[in-house]
Amino acid sequence: MKKVGESVCPVCGGSKVPGKTTFTVDLGFGLFVARDVPALVCSQCGEEWIDDSVARQLEEHVKEAREREHQFEVVKF
Repeated sequence: MKKVGESVCPVCGGSKVPGKTTFTVDLGFGLFVARDVPALVCSQCGEEWIDDSVARQLEEHVKEAREREHQFEVVKF
């Protein structure tokens, strides 16, 4: 039986493993997409978790995208 902890997916009980994800925000006037964002990804169900430090960086990128008011912006993280 697996121990409940950081490496166990709370959704399905699978294993969280390092991986990458795509982060998308609808800005209302446009769309912001960040590709290759580091995340923990469940090897069983695919659920994803982004670390707080990565989330803070994404928030800054989104803030800058709002200021530029581009209709569509894609960045590689």
